[in-house]
Amino acid sequence: MSLLIGDKLVVTIHYTLTDESGEVIDSSEGADPLAYLHGAGNLIPGLERELLGKTAGASLKATVSPEDGYGEFQPELVETVPREAFEGIERIEAGMAFEAEGSDGQARRVVVKGVSDDGITIDGNHPLAGVELNFDVQVVDVREASEEEIAHGHVH
Repeated sequence: MSLLIGDKLVVTIHYTLTDESGEVIDSSEGADPLAYLHGAGNLIPGLERELLGKTAGASLKATVSPEDGYGEFQPELVETVPREAFEGIERIEAGMAFEAEGSDGQARRVVVKGVSDDGITIDGNHPLAGVELNFDVQVVDVREASEEEIAHGHVH
């Protein structure tokens, strides 16, 4: 009997992710399939919801809105900071990524968007924030998770 995808099961999928224009953002093609623990927050909520109840061998296409993916683009996460914030780093260029401490004390990834005499413009949004995501997915396998996988919240 085939297991239906649900919480605390290990799901293995092959996928291709494209944006609204059909440009491939990410894919498991030519690589190992992605294995994740369903219900543990390892996938974006919209895709996890679309996979719920499917079985090994299933194929699906899913469109995930920004709010069910990486969130809406938040303009307040784009800011210009003084050069001193990057003390000890000699060369800073647009496109570089850094770990920064947010106002809540949590580490967050920021990407340099621009460098000027006035400062460095950084963006704390996820690169896919505000993007509608299109997934083409093939479910390879569904199995019971081990106690250790459930306790750790991810596949081993």
